[in-house]
Amino acid sequence: MKFSVLTLFPEMIHQTLSYSILGRAIGNGVLTVDAVDIRDFAGNKHNRVDDYPYGGGCGMVMQPQPVFDAFSSLSIRPGTKVIYLTPQGKPFCQKMAEEFAKEEELVLLCGHYEGIDERVLEEIVTDEVSLGDFVLTGGELAAIAVIDAVGRLVPGVLGKEESAEEESFAGNALEYPQYTRPPVFHGKEVPPVLLSGHHQKIAQWRRMQSLIRTYHKRPDLYAKIELTAKEKQNMEEYIKDLHQTKEEE
Repeated sequence: MKFSVLTLFPEMIHQTLSYSILGRAIGNGVLTVDAVDIRDFAGNKHNRVDDYPYGGGCGMVMQPQPVFDAFSSLSIRPGTKVIYLTPQGKPFCQKMAEEFAKEEELVLLCGHYEGIDERVLEEIVTDEVSLGDFVLTGGELAAIAVIDAVGRLVPGVLGKEESAEEESFAGNALEYPQYTRPPVFHGKEVPPVLLSGHHQKIAQWRRMQSLIRTYHKRPDLYAKIELTAKEKQNMEEYIKDLHQTKEEE
């Protein structure tokens, strides 16, 4: 899969993504990341790509021509998604990452200052994506987060294909608690079922813990989970016991 990033700081993209799992995937050719410097298309000796906003106001706005020329320099297929990282976009989520991972190529546009001239956005952008209701100094960190979340879903990036399937947000459920050596830490023992070697019981325990964790930490996600009849019964009993314990306290 190929990611093309239109940015004012290409070194920030390359350096950050050169580590760990994504770094190995890029080195092995499973992922390709091409960071295009928008300043290379400034068309002036100072490489300036911003100007004062029409109508007045604070800050500067990125000019449309350098952004358009940087985009035009890409060799992309018709229909390629062009993602603008902006607080005004749709909230990024795991489901969106899974949809993006089906694409052969993505273009990510990083804004700065007070944003980018609306006219070029209307012309080239297909999707607007936000990491959340907060403002960053630029779109690079958001682009890196999207590349990380999407890239790790591409076959061949993770060591085991099932790794991505059992993580948080798979089926709207948060991931179950994880444990490793030593078996006792600060007086706390690893749940015995995980040491039993009984794979079916371990799977059942993990599923129940996943549901319980989601119920407590993300009730909004819990409401979306499709429970089996048995899981529904187990959770109803758990919630009943939980309320009874609280009343006794």
